[in-house]
Amino acid sequence: MTPTVAVLTIFLITCAALITLVFAKPAVMIGGKKISIFWLAPLAGAVALTVSGLLTPAEIAAGLTGAGDVNPIKILLLFFSMTMMSVYLDEIGFFRLLAHKVLGKAKGSQTALFFLLYALVSVLTVFTSNDIIVLTFTPFICHFAKSARIDPLPYLVSEFVAANTWSMALIIGNPTNIYLMTGTGVSFPAYTARMILPTAMAGLVSLGVLYLVFRKKLKAPLDPEESPTPAVDLPTEVIGLCHLGGCIVLLSVSSFLSLPMWLITCAFFVSLILCTMAISFFRRRGIFLIARCIIRAPWDLAPFVISMFILVLALDKYGITGALGGFLSAPETVGGTVASFGVSSFFAANIVNNIPMSVLYSSVIAGMEMSPLTVAALYAAVIGSNLGAFFTPTGALAGIMWTGQLHDHGVSFSFIRFVKYGATVAVPAMAAALLGLWLCC
Repeated sequence: MTPTVAVLTIFLITCAALITLVFAKPAVMIGGKKISIFWLAPLAGAVALTVSGLLTPAEIAAGLTGAGDVNPIKILLLFFSMTMMSVYLDEIGFFRLLAHKVLGKAKGSQTALFFLLYALVSVLTVFTSNDIIVLTFTPFICHFAKSARIDPLPYLVSEFVAANTWSMALIIGNPTNIYLMTGTGVSFPAYTARMILPTAMAGLVSLGVLYLVFRKKLKAPLDPEESPTPAVDLPTEVIGLCHLGGCIVLLSVSSFLSLPMWLITCAFFVSLILCTMAISFFRRRGIFLIARCIIRAPWDLAPFVISMFILVLALDKYGITGALGGFLSAPETVGGTVASFGVSSFFAANIVNNIPMSVLYSSVIAGMEMSPLTVAALYAAVIGSNLGAFFTPTGALAGIMWTGQLHDHGVSFSFIRFVKYGATVAVPAMAAALLGLWLCC
């Protein structure tokens, strides 16, 4: 067996094992706590490459610590810093307060509640993170629907779709955006300007399709139980909002200041810790808030991304990513490239999950000569990595976590049911987003 065939075999076996773990046993219970184990498959693949000598420790170290921005350590620092600032706002009850206010605006109409909730999730996702919004709003929707004696499905599906559609708007909305765009030289405002139209078109189409699918369910009356307004500590709320808002503003001008995005997000998170510790000291309230944020961060993403990065290093070393790039870039027109990379990344995300797909496509695109076609390919892959999340549960980590939450809250939502609703929305939303990107290119 040649080294190229061996690397490809290890990669395919790893992907098969990953899918098997996601379906069969993505997590285990240890000491009453759910621990994710899906990352063990790519870790085993990375170890196999090293033990077999197909990739040396020196090559791995060079890849992980490279001076460029396409560096998994820097990308993870950026992601975790933004994630924990969003978790901070969730821990102090800010998101629950917003959701409570939205319910008050519905005035007994499920249709009004449906549109208001979709709008709220969309706006929050743009400025925070799709994963955090899904994890925050899913339990809230389940509890509210149970108390109001209504079907939670329209709200759960629309929440998930909104979070994974509007996450395309800014680089920080999804870790896949971060991975694909970091190191390309595309600035924060340039990315946003290019992705506003595709995101808006996909968002409006998905909202329209969702309403058509659930309009009959939404005609039932809404009579929720009165609940007290969630309490939010004003000083910590101000601190959290100022840091998240300031971070986003500075990110938007980072290219003009020649500051790396990962450094900006880390600096703001460290400042958030220091400010919280200071106010906790003077108010004698302890620092448990920061500790809870750190505990809630999705740390299993770190070995997952690093292991997949090592696998892609091997694919790149033996020319496999170059061959894939040549195949996908065969249509030498902007429209053909948008369709080729968009559709292929959409389905690839549902075969190997959107984060490994993004690692792979980042390497594929990096090997292409920079041109308008390369730019089109890059943004098309971003679209596929986001919208692929609501085609099947394996499309994104958000889908894996979301279906697990539904199971914990007693909501029946099988794989077939996921695909039924997901495909109904994902296909037209994907077509709209790629059309919007083609118009922008």
